[in-house]
Amino acid sequence: MPRKTTLAKALTFSGPGIHSGRTAHLSLVPSQAGEIVFRRLDLEGAEVRLDPRTAATANASNLVSGSTRVETVEHLLAALSGCGVDSALAELDGGEVPILDGSAAPFARAIADAGLVALAESRRTLVLVKPFALEEGAAALEASPSPVFSVAYTISFDHPAIGTQTMDVEPAPDVFLREIAPARTFGFLRDLPDLKSRGLARGGSFANAIVLDETSVLNGPLRFPDEFVRHKVLDLLGDLFLLGVPVRGRFLARRAGHGLHLRAVKFILDHPELWVWE
Repeated sequence: MPRKTTLAKALTFSGPGIHSGRTAHLSLVPSQAGEIVFRRLDLEGAEVRLDPRTAATANASNLVSGSTRVETVEHLLAALSGCGVDSALAELDGGEVPILDGSAAPFARAIADAGLVALAESRRTLVLVKPFALEEGAAALEASPSPVFSVAYTISFDHPAIGTQTMDVEPAPDVFLREIAPARTFGFLRDLPDLKSRGLARGGSFANAIVLDETSVLNGPLRFPDEFVRHKVLDLLGDLFLLGVPVRGRFLARRAGHGLHLRAVKFILDHPELWVWE
């Protein structure tokens, strides 16, 4: 069996959280623990592990352990998963992971440049053996057995700069780095007042998100013509890694988001007849 991996050296990042607006410093530290653990340095070292049963979503994916939270973890988790990192300690001096440029690329490139080292512990993969399907209004997420991990994601927005976009991909590490990690989060200018009234998007800017008005992208150019759907794939990869292990199966998502992603992860955990360890 393949062995779990950790980082070859520590990495540091800093910047505002897209929702809180507060600057945080993040250190990714090699770990022998065999899992991803977040540590809140500003809360006397309180730790939060990947546990989808207590995770929450609110325009982002947030980890919760009692009164301790770590918010907007999806881009970092996507980078760790996409680059094949099984074990690391993420030390934060605040409550939200820095948004950086709004994509997973800064995390993923730093991880790829640092390299990985193998641990003694074997890596297990959660392998789907039965299909399932979930729906929420017009949104849907289906999963089925497959010899490889793949994602097909479709979005549809009544906006001339987006429309309907689909990406079908097998996100191996090189593909993730090149085709998925650079895709940035996006939002609509018209939604900003409501988001800020709910304590969200206080750190959002042209530097860390694609912003659209009623007809166009305000801060182009796009990195990909279909950057919007690529970012949704990125979000799904990060949310699936709330399981803490690689997954093998084919995932089909339509008009989904963090809420349905998390619901699917919890559904997998609640139905052990759907999968086996390998």
